[in-house]
Amino acid sequence: MNTTRPEIKVIAAVGLLLAVVVVLTWGNYQFALNNPGGSDFMPRWLGTRDFLTLGRSPYSQGTTRAIQRFFYGRTALAGEDQQLFVYPFYSMLVFAPFAWTDNYELARAIWMTTLELSLGGIAFISLVLVEWQPKRKVLIIYLLFAFMWYHAVRPVINGNASVMVALFIVFTLFGVVRGNFVSAGIMLALSTIKPHMVVLFVPFVLWWALSRRELRLIWSFLVSMLLLVGGSLLLDRYWIIDNLRQIIAYPQYTLPGTPGAIFAGWWPDNGGRIGIWLTAVLALLLLREWLAAYGKDTRWFLWTAGITLVITNLIGIRTATANYIALFPLLPLLFSLWEQRWQRVGRWLVLITMALLFIGIWWLFLATLIKAEQPTQHPLLFFPLPIFLFIAFYWMRYWSLVSRQYRIRETKKGLELAK
Repeated sequence: MNTTRPEIKVIAAVGLLLAVVVVLTWGNYQFALNNPGGSDFMPRWLGTRDFLTLGRSPYSQGTTRAIQRFFYGRTALAGEDQQLFVYPFYSMLVFAPFAWTDNYELARAIWMTTLELSLGGIAFISLVLVEWQPKRKVLIIYLLFAFMWYHAVRPVINGNASVMVALFIVFTLFGVVRGNFVSAGIMLALSTIKPHMVVLFVPFVLWWALSRRELRLIWSFLVSMLLLVGGSLLLDRYWIIDNLRQIIAYPQYTLPGTPGAIFAGWWPDNGGRIGIWLTAVLALLLLREWLAAYGKDTRWFLWTAGITLVITNLIGIRTATANYIALFPLLPLLFSLWEQRWQRVGRWLVLITMALLFIGIWWLFLATLIKAEQPTQHPLLFFPLPIFLFIAFYWMRYWSLVSRQYRIRETKKGLELAK
């Protein structure tokens, strides 16, 4: 008979979590000492630190020069990455806890630990979100995949806040599905710390909430944004204009970040035109899906939110492969549908898919790596994951949204849970 008191279990769990955090942070610190980098984190860390310690705007020339000297040992030359802050002013809420120290390696290590824990949160919440209960061996493989596939490792090493945005997105979806609309609205507002990642996702969620008369979500989002933007204006009344200047300057010194720009580099004569047609077709397709989701249930909401996130990375909005971690929750959604549809065959399809995405994307990265003074990933890496998800989502569209057989299975599952 188990007589262990509940509080002892809680203490043990907290102790284990603290031990994991300490070990991870120590390992990340050793990594940071021996592997300079974290280029996506450093400008935000130093920009936030400059504001907190000197009161200087993260968009100011003085802060930009300080960031460049920290990164290059000098100011940046024309054509080099200018290391601008770029993010909205209120994103400093996320970076402030890491700006208390002037030890960059320590700050980077703690930030990496935060991102790794966030990956775990994304993986587990995604399971609960879609009610996928894989077998133990599949679960272990799934968790290993979640931490070690290319689109998780890259943003952690570079220190990209896309992992935090992905966590906010998952919390938003979870809040909607569970009916916690106030928390969903708050999480949706926080996801805007990288606006281009959610530039289509946010209006879709608000559109769907309006169609369902879920005004709590809309009001909580608007109030949260008012506090974030308004509070930022009280601290720096010019930040929106300064931020827009940096956003406009950003494409001038970075690699192509849209399919159209990549196509134009590959096929100078027709690549740009192909990109325009792709944008137009995807925009019309997305409009159709949004209209179809109007007033529908959370099952339809999840599918349309998923395809919206996929199309965001193909439609011509500037993106980066580091942002693809926000697409991770779509995989458990597909996996759960496959297992419901084909049972054992579906489980094999899940394992094969994880193997192909893990091995295939890592192989493509290594095989096409552009070796220069700063090794750079090939633009080909922009396409495999969103194209796969686009095809897979439309492959399962009828089953997940229209099929009578699926609805019968969901009803039976609901009755079993009620018992």
